[in-house]
Amino acid sequence: MNRVLNRASIAIAVLLTASSALAHHSFAMFDQSKTVTLQGAVKDFRWTNPHVFIELLVKNESGADEEWSIEMTSPEHLSRAGWRPGTLKPGDQVTLNIHPMREGVKGGQYLSGTGPSGPLLGSPPAQQGQEK
Repeated sequence: MNRVLNRASIAIAVLLTASSALAHHSFAMFDQSKTVTLQGAVKDFRWTNPHVFIELLVKNESGADEEWSIEMTSPEHLSRAGWRPGTLKPGDQVTLNIHPMREGVKGGQYLSGTGPSGPLLGSPPAQQGQEK
């Protein structure tokens, strides 16, 4: 009886682990066919699981600040590429290349960027012919 109970417990644990892995969202909300370049000041750099976010203040055509929320990968992946929780600080002037949100919301998926000291760690080279 103990052996059956142990095997059942292991099977349940495996099934629960697999379902949580499938619950992770896709990147379908981002328009992978467009690349937008944003220039602005970092409002916040949130080093959190499951994704790191850059909250960026970008001036619109009338000069008012618009807040963009830029989603990155996990802190673990960014750490391997050389990023740290202090890589970006509030007020840092940056240029970011992103895939924008499909629905027109002020946000996107991080692709690459340039910070106050040059290219951001772990950033691939910027692509040519980007939209603004």
